[in-house]
Amino acid sequence: MSEQLSFDLPAKPALGRDDFFVAPSNAMAVALIDPAFAWPSGKLVLSGPKGSGKTHLAHVWAKESGARVVPAQTLTEADVPMLASGPVAIEDVPEIAEDALAQKALFHLHNMVLTHGHRLMLTGRPAPNLWGLGLADLQSRVQAATHAAMDAPDDALLAVVLAKLFNDRQITPKPDVIPYLVGRMDRSFAAAQAVVDQLDRLALAEQRTLSRALAIRMMANDREREDG
Repeated sequence: MSEQLSFDLPAKPALGRDDFFVAPSNAMAVALIDPAFAWPSGKLVLSGPKGSGKTHLAHVWAKESGARVVPAQTLTEADVPMLASGPVAIEDVPEIAEDALAQKALFHLHNMVLTHGHRLMLTGRPAPNLWGLGLADLQSRVQAATHAAMDAPDDALLAVVLAKLFNDRQITPKPDVIPYLVGRMDRSFAAAQAVVDQLDRLALAEQRTLSRALAIRMMANDREREDG
């Protein structure tokens, strides 16, 4: 039986609702993006660490509600009238904390979207009260939104995240790889992404299957670098 090798193919994240694993750490966020759920303020903030699923849920909500998904860093005043014509999700809002023009555009978009009776989703890593937006009126409106925090993963969720990250790269590791990783890696989504990337690169460089032995060697190499 031939072994599956790693190939240098671009990762294609699966962003459908069925691809998202519901766990206690994200259950509230999943419930709130249901189109039938009325956000009391007409707006929702999703917060959580990198890789926690904010972008995934934003795209699920956008597909089901007909919304657009826009990175905050690209937002301009010229975009506002078009974006305000329907529901919209603005990602990584804290990234514009030092960008006065982008904050002004988001402030106007916020007001126009809600005035037109549409819904607004905002995402960012920290809780909204820590976004540090220089435009005080915008910061206060962000903090008035319904908020769902997406927490660090438990073992079950971490295992599913690893499986999804491998699948996004079209790789199927040996069955004992993921349990081994879950028991030894840092408990964060960012760590899961880093581990999958390292293993993919190592397997590709050596043209080997993703096995437990390869994972053991990778983890040992990481410990040596930390000790050194």
